[in-house]
Amino acid sequence: IYFFFYIFNRKTGEPPLINGWIPYLGKALIFRKDAFKFLLDQQKKLGDIFTVHIAGRYITFIMDPFQYVYVIRNSKQLEFHEFADKMASKTFDYPALSKGKFPDLKENLHRIYQYLQGKPLDIISDHMMKNLQDIFEWKCSQATDWETEKMYKFCCSVMFEASFVTLYGRVPAADGHKVISEIRDKFIKFDASFPYLAANIPIELLGATKKVRKELIHHFLLQNMTKWLGGSKVVQARQDIFEKYELLGDYDKAAHHFAFLWASVGNTIPATFWAMYYLLRHPEALAAVRDEIDHLLQSTGQKRGPMYNIHLTREQLDNLVYLESALNESLRMCSSSMNIRISQEDFVLKLEGNQEVGLRKGDWIALYPQILHMDPEVYEDPKEYKFDRYIENGKKKTTFYKAGRKLKYFLMPFGSGISMCPGRFLAMNEMKMFLFLLLARFDVELVENKAVRLDNSRMGLGILLPDVDIAFRYKLRS
Repeated sequence: IYFFFYIFNRKTGEPPLINGWIPYLGKALIFRKDAFKFLLDQQKKLGDIFTVHIAGRYITFIMDPFQYVYVIRNSKQLEFHEFADKMASKTFDYPALSKGKFPDLKENLHRIYQYLQGKPLDIISDHMMKNLQDIFEWKCSQATDWETEKMYKFCCSVMFEASFVTLYGRVPAADGHKVISEIRDKFIKFDASFPYLAANIPIELLGATKKVRKELIHHFLLQNMTKWLGGSKVVQARQDIFEKYELLGDYDKAAHHFAFLWASVGNTIPATFWAMYYLLRHPEALAAVRDEIDHLLQSTGQKRGPMYNIHLTREQLDNLVYLESALNESLRMCSSSMNIRISQEDFVLKLEGNQEVGLRKGDWIALYPQILHMDPEVYEDPKEYKFDRYIENGKKKTTFYKAGRKLKYFLMPFGSGISMCPGRFLAMNEMKMFLFLLLARFDVELVENKAVRLDNSRMGLGILLPDVDIAFRYKLRS
């Protein structure tokens, strides 16, 4: 009854509703098939604000990037954390933080993100750089002649192990690499089911996913984590907080640690792949970025051979404008996050130009930045990769326009406002360091000439994966 009541009783000031003819599902199937095209089509028909019925949810999309700020700054009536908490607790199998059992746990965990900013960020970035170099040396020091590998598999192998060791510490066993590889293989299996878990599909319907998740969580039980050497302060601080909550079981704590691992690498791995793929597909981009890297090494008196350790300060990393622009350009092309807020009450959202949107308690508001990232008014030839798109007169370009007006938000791969990824600075550093070391130490080139496309199964969830893997080859630079 409520379903039909909602359809036929739209209130004054509420946006037009796109309902669909299938009860409950609404437009879920067509949205899942190609959200980008669907939203663009609705924008042409209905304007910049409309509501879509998707799988029992009523989601109001704000398509005009000039209106984003009114959603982002309205964090009191438009909440995010409770929604994220419910989704994460179900996906990673720990009790929801919003339950009264764990007072202040959410706030205490949020405070820990200070370890991913400022001076602590420099420390963890230095550890990541050292671990990346160790892994490259272990993996690639024998590559005196060309070695061929699949690119996504390569990125996944290097980034997963470097991130794992940086955050959680080394596995001291003689076969430490093998142990982490086994965790990585399970992680990949779980990750393949992530879009279904995020869509609220019961894990019991997803084959071996439940078993794999349980095995992964088991790795993070305290008796296993205490064996690992040299873990990060951010993980140690999380452990210390969990120990204060008696009602949080050992399995629940381990599940939290597993969720943190997923948050650390789930999007960084595919983003690293796309950055590398686009550089190798565009020789002029590869040459410009490599020249910049070589110039920095030369100016700081550092050698790039495999026996020499490279050290980079955050300032030096930040000054690599071509590397950062190329990375930002690949993020623009491969990110597909949906920024969601949930209305905490019936209220009227006031927007620019005296526009108002009537919202009901429980309604979802969504921004879909991929539309902005592919807007030809903002980005000329948006489907083309232009490695220097974020450079102007040799410096970082941060001014972009639409309809002659400067945009506050023009690149949003990490979310926005209260939902912005707290690990974004570390993620950017990790990807820059991976590319820096790869191009400083190796000649790299594609072996296959096939086009790799975006796999849309993760639309709305972050960085899209490639639809196929592609072979490349590498050898030590002479």
